[in-house]
Amino acid sequence: MRPRALLVGLGCALLALALGVAAIAGGGDFPLTPEQVVEALAGGGSPADRFIVVELRLPRVVTGLLVGAALALAGALFQSLVRNPLGSPDVLGVTQGAGAGALTVVVLGGGTAALSAGALAGGLLTGAAIYLLAWRRGLHGQRLILVGIGATAILTGVNGFLLTRGELMEAARALLWLTGSLDGRGWEHALPLLAGLALLLPFVLPGSGRALRVTDLGDDVASGLGVRVHRLRVALLAAAVILTSLAAATAGPVNFVALTAPQLARRLTRSPGPNLLASMCVGASLLLAADLAAQRLFGDRQLPVGVLTGVLGGGYLIWLLITERRAGRI
Repeated sequence: MRPRALLVGLGCALLALALGVAAIAGGGDFPLTPEQVVEALAGGGSPADRFIVVELRLPRVVTGLLVGAALALAGALFQSLVRNPLGSPDVLGVTQGAGAGALTVVVLGGGTAALSAGALAGGLLTGAAIYLLAWRRGLHGQRLILVGIGATAILTGVNGFLLTRGELMEAARALLWLTGSLDGRGWEHALPLLAGLALLLPFVLPGSGRALRVTDLGDDVASGLGVRVHRLRVALLAAAVILTSLAAATAGPVNFVALTAPQLARRLTRSPGPNLLASMCVGASLLLAADLAAQRLFGDRQLPVGVLTGVLGGGYLIWLLITERRAGRI
């Protein structure tokens, strides 16, 4: 762990906590002071304050932190595996696959729990299909991106068709979900994602960063140094797809966090490699800041967080494409 990367991670983690306190304090019709929020989180304060903080507002904040961290970690893994800053679940079609799975449930008349299960299944199936289509004597990053872009285009059309086949009220609910939102999120939404992260992090973090840095030297060099490149790619690709699918099942397809957070983390740390922990902290801060802005900047008309991340992330994607073209990499 480089000292600058450690400081950046700690700084972003503290920023995420501060944003969480601010989101809890100022939301809703009963504003609280940061001191009241901290006191309620510590078990003090009035019963009314504890109920508002712990039961009503804290689940949304925790869900936002977990979704941002999961998407950022998935994006860092994707970008390291394909060795390209364009590698993210939004570009590769995994996010759209999760949306297709959820919309299929809507057409079939399933409820909210079934919608989340459909999103998880759709993301996993899309990830497996993209891997199989991109495989040809190995998994080349450029080929994976091209296949993913094609899958994104196809699934976008499929999602539009599925929206027209659902009932009006169900289609409206699905459309809100497709924008990506933290509205109405409770502990029942946060805990499954927390369990998924708890299971995957011990598998992903120990040794993965060093192995991914070695693969940047080339597959032949990495194999000569003892890294099982194919097995590593398959395992980490599966982990990234699962993280993306869990995040989509929790809050809908929040776009571009997975694309921007790893790049911001790399620029802040100035360190080579995937910067997995720093990316998670940046992603959590980024999503929570976007949700806070979406609630406060537009008066009484609160926006879903996915609208704001989509607008900002789309601008970042255009800038990234121009930069990569000027550098001759695309």
